[in-house]
Amino acid sequence: MNRLRVGIIGVGKISEIYLDNLTTMFRDRVEVVGCADVIADRAAETAQAYGLPRAYGSVDELLGDPEVDLVLNLTIPAAHYGVSRAAVEAGKHVYAEKPLTVATEDARDLLAAAGKAGVRVGCAPDTFLGGGLQTCRKLIDDGVIGRPVAAVAFMASHGPEDWHPNPEFFYKAGGGPMFDMGPYYLTALISLIGPIARVSGSARISFPERKIESEPLRGTTIAVDVPTHIAGTIDFAGGAIGTIITSFDVWGANLPRIEIYGSEGSVSVPDPNDFGGEVRVLRAGEEEWTSVPLTHGHTENSRGIGVAEMAVAIGEGWPHRASGELAAHVLEAMHGFHIASDSERVYELTTSCEAPEPLPSNFTI
Repeated sequence: MNRLRVGIIGVGKISEIYLDNLTTMFRDRVEVVGCADVIADRAAETAQAYGLPRAYGSVDELLGDPEVDLVLNLTIPAAHYGVSRAAVEAGKHVYAEKPLTVATEDARDLLAAAGKAGVRVGCAPDTFLGGGLQTCRKLIDDGVIGRPVAAVAFMASHGPEDWHPNPEFFYKAGGGPMFDMGPYYLTALISLIGPIARVSGSARISFPERKIESEPLRGTTIAVDVPTHIAGTIDFAGGAIGTIITSFDVWGANLPRIEIYGSEGSVSVPDPNDFGGEVRVLRAGEEEWTSVPLTHGHTENSRGIGVAEMAVAIGEGWPHRASGELAAHVLEAMHGFHIASDSERVYELTTSCEAPEPLPSNFTI
């Protein structure tokens, strides 16, 4: 079996779980050949810690290496487009952390450039490939709740400044609760119900400044540049209506993560930021929710499964599931909530995508 050779750009906090998984559970599908970072010493330390063959002295050096087939772009959101575009121009496949880019026009340009270069674009999140959401997809596809007619999705917290070592970027362009956590919820909804036709919403900055409570920057003040509470309505192309809230302004909530309401029942969807979790169903005429055994594997933290599945798809010639087209559709929807709020109108999406094919229950990476 030929493994896809992966070079990682950006070895900040999120890189740890990718490296853990790509060098262990997915090592039969990919080979991490090295890493690069704007802080060269950090790349060297990471390469040594994970036993990688190489720490590149620069991003350009990694992109110029013919031994790299796919670039895993784990930079901050503001750098996603530039790094991914450079990877495509170097003839590399690329898989990026979410969001795909900050601007929707950059996402379109990146996908067009990849098409011309004959390379693929993938993007996080890949949690929808986990056992929890794949079980929900199977329930819906099997008609257990009938035709989906509505959905709700809620992410309510008080932001990352009490745990993240450098949380400022969460409150700058490309950040905020919609762009940070929205991809998990919108990707999950699209994978379960299908693409989005239009959105509307209200958004605001509730607190113009945030104080960091985590080390090493405790006490530092962050100026907030992006909305921190967004409430939106989603009209899916298939007719279902969704409600979504993403917030960094809530101290506590008892809201469900996601629920899908169908013509014959309802399904309670586990946290889309995780791979497993409890799936519950309530059918028409029943009074109690029933816990459903998970039908698929990868219920532990399997970040990187999207990279591994993309590697398999490239090798076997079929479409990968955590695709750039899916991520671009999610990106436009996220912008759409903000635009709808600012303009006081409904925003009609110009992009679309197919709901990713479900994984077979016996599929292994």
